[in-house]
Amino acid sequence: MTALAITAFTSTSAAGTGNAAFADALRQRRPGLRPNDFTHHPLPTWIGRVAGIDDVEWPARFAQWDCRNNRLAWLGLQADGFLDAVARATRRHGASRVAIVIGTSTSSIGATEEAYARLDAQGRFPEDLRRPAVHTPHSLGHFLAHALGITGPCVTVATACSSSAKAYAQAERLIRTGVVDAAVVGGVDTLCGSVLFGFNALELVSPDVCRPFDVERRGISLGEAAGYTLLERDGDAMLWLLGHGESSDAHHMSSPHPDGRGARLALEAALRRAGVGAGEVDYINLHGTASQKNDEVEAAVIADMFPAGVAASSTKGWTGHTLGAAGALEAVVCMLAIRDGFRPGTLNARNLDPLCGPQIRLDGDEHDVAVAVTQSFGFGGNNCVLVLGRDAR
Repeated sequence: MTALAITAFTSTSAAGTGNAAFADALRQRRPGLRPNDFTHHPLPTWIGRVAGIDDVEWPARFAQWDCRNNRLAWLGLQADGFLDAVARATRRHGASRVAIVIGTSTSSIGATEEAYARLDAQGRFPEDLRRPAVHTPHSLGHFLAHALGITGPCVTVATACSSSAKAYAQAERLIRTGVVDAAVVGGVDTLCGSVLFGFNALELVSPDVCRPFDVERRGISLGEAAGYTLLERDGDAMLWLLGHGESSDAHHMSSPHPDGRGARLALEAALRRAGVGAGEVDYINLHGTASQKNDEVEAAVIADMFPAGVAASSTKGWTGHTLGAAGALEAVVCMLAIRDGFRPGTLNARNLDPLCGPQIRLDGDEHDVAVAVTQSFGFGGNNCVLVLGRDAR
């Protein structure tokens, strides 16, 4: 694969708005999780809730797209000069030569939940929520196209927790085949009743803060986030997308294949496409949700495929599991690791499961990072791995 230039990136999560806040939280081990205060009858769990979403100044021209998810999308766009970077790319390439490929798991379903909760006497949506633009899985992509003035291909990817990682792979194909010259790639997902109560019904939600790879882990902490990257065929690159790998083992709706076949296939494909050997990787951001089976399988694959000197960690203790936004948010973790020479550890874990190899670290460290990998594994064994680097190969 020919490497693609990363000319801008940004992140907004419970750990902070903008890359500087996120990087500082990772270094200072400052968590973003808090006791759940979402929905009228909150579940006893911890969440990664983004501050300020409800107070976002919402432009009148976006009235039809007003909902919590799109407000977070707009909040995230305004950090780190990302809007200006996209505007420059659009002028350079032309609005029709820039794509939007965005991942989400629930899009604006929170608005639809509210509409059903407030049905009028005739069983109709309340008047303020009779807006078809928010009652569709493509609400996020449609909103971003209008907000950014982009007229190229606009794709919303919804493959659960691998959604926004797969967005990078989709964007790379669009650029490689000449459909576009640049792409706004990323993911946005927000908390809603369907997410909290749905995952709780699957017995995956922890009553405590998530403890990835800890022997006493009890499940996930859910979160919300927006993460964006501007990919270009060439340009003044900060970093590079070197490779991606995808797989779908279809073993089980919510559990990975016990031998990690899907994870291994995606990882092998990403490294091969990037032209990178396992020993050349400096940092791995693990999916590391703190669910029993996911952590067990992922730890075994990493221990088997990488030498002991490769550092690996889960950053979900800072942000919670941000579902469809996780791939994009954790790609930013890797970009920060490369940019700053800092490999974050694993928050909240106290005693690593004996299944973990020496790669999985609790503490962060200062270390040169030339190549980083991020892993995202979704329901149904829908997997994606990205390889990012400081230099093109």
